[in-house]
Amino acid sequence: MKIPIISFFSGGGFLDLGFEQAGFDVRWTNEFNSQFARIYAHAMTAWRRAKDAKAQEAKITNELSIDELSPNDVLSAAFGIERPELFGVIGGPPCTDFSIGGLQAGHDGDAGRLTSVYVKMLLGLKPGFFLLENVPHLETNPKHRKAFFALLSRLEAVGYSYLLTKLNALDYGVPQDRLRLFVVGFRREFLREWYPEAGFPKRALAENFKWPGKTHVDAKAAFDWPTTCTFGSTPMLPPAVPLELCVHRAVSQLPDPETLANGKEHFVPHSEKFKTIREGDVSGKSFKRLHRYRYSPTSWYGNNEVHLHPWKPRRLSVREALRLQTVPDSYVMPEDSPLCAKFKVIGNGVPCQLAEKIAGAIAEFIRTSVSRGERERTRKTEPQVVRRAG
Repeated sequence: MKIPIISFFSGGGFLDLGFEQAGFDVRWTNEFNSQFARIYAHAMTAWRRAKDAKAQEAKITNELSIDELSPNDVLSAAFGIERPELFGVIGGPPCTDFSIGGLQAGHDGDAGRLTSVYVKMLLGLKPGFFLLENVPHLETNPKHRKAFFALLSRLEAVGYSYLLTKLNALDYGVPQDRLRLFVVGFRREFLREWYPEAGFPKRALAENFKWPGKTHVDAKAAFDWPTTCTFGSTPMLPPAVPLELCVHRAVSQLPDPETLANGKEHFVPHSEKFKTIREGDVSGKSFKRLHRYRYSPTSWYGNNEVHLHPWKPRRLSVREALRLQTVPDSYVMPEDSPLCAKFKVIGNGVPCQLAEKIAGAIAEFIRTSVSRGERERTRKTEPQVVRRAG
């Protein structure tokens, strides 16, 4: 039976998509932004039905703000009267108040406070496990770190053990330099049941949970990446640079993105800068032009500021930007949704390829742990054979 998932801050569903690909059942979703919710319903339905024409229609279950919801109402809507023994909660609270380019308002900001609201919801829902995703500065910046670990201490106080790590999507086959913080936690009662001999649940989790293995170790430093070249020239692929980590995969991989849904949706260029900025010049705050044989900077789009196509005098299209986030081509956004909303959804999401690998690591930990716990219980209940002398 698939383990059910409750999803907060669902956005366009990239994290949900990764968990579904890893075999979980996304049972209940929440997204406050109505434009994002509409994109989720249309695009996730298209993705599901590309695999199975009879697949269930996707939709956002609840569009209220998380701070307007009660844990009991969420549980009732997700499961009815039969709450499963093991279920998970996933979510990436808005990160703008913690990011370098944000307002640095921290936990007191309109967006930043939602991290504490999410933790409060976890305390009320009491899932078997949870995942929290955010920017690294939530943990590394002294201004935010103290309050963040105070929130994690609240989870420990009610029975959770957790692990945190920072993962760069580039190391996992995503053509994008995107470093993010991930926290995974499990209820200690499960850890004690699965690993009774470990002594301490935190130790059992640390020794047995494995974050997904990297496809490329420290990819930013491992290869001789190209720098810049004249716009309109034809650079060569440097030796040993993996093509899968290059922007080329998003803009040139067949089928041609311009022939696909969302493939011709981009902001109309007006400035002469589109014809003069060198390929690979991402040094400015705006008008960053990608290099076809280099990874993209973090795709974090807003206010029409979308990365420039390597050799065309325009910004990336919706389909090209989706590909940078390793979103399947069968995921189709509604044609009439505003471009700004589409690009914000794309920039806010966890790359699907990384999401699936993290979800797979959680699934594998649960599978092996449950099997181990069952073997341990069987061993303890089996009658012992007494050997007589003589």
